[in-house]
Amino acid sequence: MAGRQRLAALAAVVVLAAGLTGCGGGGRAAVTPSGSPTSAGAPSTGATPTGPAKPTDRSPHGVLLSAELAMQTARRAKVSYRLGADAGYGPLFWAPKTALQVKRSTPADAEQLIVVDTVAYQGGDAATAARNGGRHWERFSVPPGPDGRKEVPYAGLIDLLNPVEALTAATADGVDPAFVGEEKLEDSTVEHYRVTTTAERYAAAQTQLSQARRDGLRAALAPGGSLSLTVDLWLNDKDQLVRLQRTGTGDSGRADDSVVYSDLAGPLLSAQAPAETDTVDTGVRTVSPLAR
Repeated sequence: MAGRQRLAALAAVVVLAAGLTGCGGGGRAAVTPSGSPTSAGAPSTGATPTGPAKPTDRSPHGVLLSAELAMQTARRAKVSYRLGADAGYGPLFWAPKTALQVKRSTPADAEQLIVVDTVAYQGGDAATAARNGGRHWERFSVPPGPDGRKEVPYAGLIDLLNPVEALTAATADGVDPAFVGEEKLEDSTVEHYRVTTTAERYAAAQTQLSQARRDGLRAALAPGGSLSLTVDLWLNDKDQLVRLQRTGTGDSGRADDSVVYSDLAGPLLSAQAPAETDTVDTGVRTVSPLAR
């Protein structure tokens, strides 16, 4: 019953948005969740997606449902993130395929990480080239899931950065969002919303993901056993998420994540695999959900 109510609420937002944009518009293409990749190529950047009109329900829950739809439509953005002690920046695609290309700004095994669907590349630095006879990139995949389906490498990182997943968690059944107020973010005025939830509920809301991936997300959200999460969301005047913050405390640790989204739906964003001649295939690796 709760799941049907949530679907009905999001459908109402879609219907309202469609009505406001007029009768001449076509239907919105289906969005493939990041947990369901379809092929291993870099996603097409194509034309800039057109955002939906704002719905009439401007309650905190209604606004966040509108934001979820707006970010589904955007499909991509530049991200700048700090996840605990780890930080990086670069383009992220969450639909129709998963793709990520980040340069790490804190020490790590490799300077850069590229994920294109179900294949990952690490390196782009002198140390990787020295290990591999002058080739700068190591290509690898991860073991398939229990159902035999290919999995996305660094899924824990991608799910922590995915804005649609954050908004899905913020609008889940039993979560009561609150409007904090209008604030300045650089040169823009944004609306600040806040929800209190748990790592368990945040992960459980992601019904488009496999159970194994939801388990990995829950572990990634709860370093040191964080029991509760405060999720802060800042939206621009198009109901697009431009900043996300998660904080939490537990018996032996603390969650402290921040993600900034810019160039939403940018037509020039890309995440591309390195040249084959500069790549070494290293086979299959196991990547922890906590890997950054």
